[in-house]
Amino acid sequence: MKIRSVMQAMPILDWGRRYDGAMLRNDLIAAVIVTIMLIPQSLAYAMLAGLPPEAGIYASILPIILYAVFGTSSALAVGPVAIVSLMTAAAVGQVAQTGTAGYAVAALTLAALSGVILLAMGVFRLGFLANFLSHPVIAGFISASGILIAVGQVKHLLGVSASGDTLPAMLMSLGQHLGQVNMQTLVIGVAATGFLFWVRRGLKPALMRAGLSQGAATIATRAGPVAAVVLTTLAVWGLGMDVKVVGTVPQSLPPLTLPSVDPALIRTLLVPALLISVIGFVESISVAQTLAAKRRQRINPDQELIGLGAANLGAAFTGGYPVTGGFSRSVVNFDAGAETPAAGAFTAIGLAVAAVALTPLVHYLPNATLAATIIVAVLSLVDLRILRHAWACSRADFAAVAVTMVLTLTLGVETGVSAGVMLSVALHLYNTSRPHIAEVGLVPGTQHFRNILRYDVTTHPALLTIRIDESLYFANARMLEDRVLDRVAGDAAIRDVVLMCSAVNSVDLSALETLHALNARLADMDVRLHLSEVKGPVTDRLSHSPLARDLTGQIFRSQWDAVAALTPAICQSAARAT
Repeated sequence: MKIRSVMQAMPILDWGRRYDGAMLRNDLIAAVIVTIMLIPQSLAYAMLAGLPPEAGIYASILPIILYAVFGTSSALAVGPVAIVSLMTAAAVGQVAQTGTAGYAVAALTLAALSGVILLAMGVFRLGFLANFLSHPVIAGFISASGILIAVGQVKHLLGVSASGDTLPAMLMSLGQHLGQVNMQTLVIGVAATGFLFWVRRGLKPALMRAGLSQGAATIATRAGPVAAVVLTTLAVWGLGMDVKVVGTVPQSLPPLTLPSVDPALIRTLLVPALLISVIGFVESISVAQTLAAKRRQRINPDQELIGLGAANLGAAFTGGYPVTGGFSRSVVNFDAGAETPAAGAFTAIGLAVAAVALTPLVHYLPNATLAATIIVAVLSLVDLRILRHAWACSRADFAAVAVTMVLTLTLGVETGVSAGVMLSVALHLYNTSRPHIAEVGLVPGTQHFRNILRYDVTTHPALLTIRIDESLYFANARMLEDRVLDRVAGDAAIRDVVLMCSAVNSVDLSALETLHALNARLADMDVRLHLSEVKGPVTDRLSHSPLARDLTGQIFRSQWDAVAALTPAICQSAARAT
């Protein structure tokens, strides 16, 4: 039992026992491909986070190794991602100036807080908290963040020093600096952006027409940004172009760093760290589960929290910033044949080699190329169709999407996602406080009961059957009571009321007290209250409440049993019809 617990806490002890030469070969191939892809991505996302480019590489070494030890996904590639980088810049920018030592320390502290939060959620099995971020809120936030990121990188394509954290501020600042555009930077930026868009959409068909297999063409397409990096770097170096470049990147392994323990800084960064943790976890678990399903594997969400928490703590102590599982490179990792988390560990080794030996090669890498890499990557995340789909499906979901997007664009990422979460919870409470309640009758010739407003059903004047399509709790129990009492008060012929509880999965103390009061008021009207199709957990709650003792009617196993006992004529008629 103890061995199993240790293996659950450290999945590497499980898959490591089965590791063989074939797995090693596949993991090494995947690691080479992901390493090539991750180098320009790491540099670009560090720039997006407002940190030196090497921070992106540092955040992709020890965090990946720690995830390989504690994570459960064979394909998830952990490291800097666009959304988390943007949220890091927004959070750290509130407490320190970009380019200062304080800014870097604040980013380390943010990673440490995120790591502690994720670890705590994993240990106490609190992964369900991510469910408070509904899909509409996530979709709206990601789309709005993608727009913010893309617009925020335009200044690097133009070679100007625009600023701003919201869309209006960014657009206004860009407009004010249009007269300062660096034409050489613009040429490189536009060329790199156009090339990367072509790589994403046109390179794969071109390679397949040239005879490459679909798998090889896909992998080559994913590594396309490396070609843009090489070509533009050579152009700037060879032509001596006057553009902003990455500059000197330290040739070293990740340094040992310490996050701040300043209580004031921790209090300021705590809420952003919580949001980054939840957003990062949702993004990571989504791609991990999607890829695992393709191989009929399972992901343990709580263990994923521990793996991501360890990764973020690793980033905090090695010069990085908050990390999570990335969609694009995880897909590349999967397509390249990664079979175990060891592929990530080999990727980390490759990045460590790059950090020691290859960083001089990126000295002349133009910032415009990194900006183009970011823009092309994040625009694929923008999906404005969600607005149309949400409007067609649910006005409440549309409101959640629209509010999240508008507030993220106009007030910033933290305000947008916080408002989206609160709106989602508020809409859930509103919807569940107004549950669908239907009066049902017997469908002739069957034992099925359906809504009298939708089907031609048989009813009895002395029997009222109400179906509640929601669990009962403090916010909606009173509405059910009012609905039943209004219906009974308007019909003197009713002698029995049956609450059909097939959709009631749980009931809280407030709801039990309300049902007890309803039972008493119906008794005063000489009407008995019955329950049918009560599920086990609800029955357990009822057995410990006064309602079980004072119920004027019975608890029937099925609605058919209730009707057969209370109005047998209806069942006999149904049997003859059959």
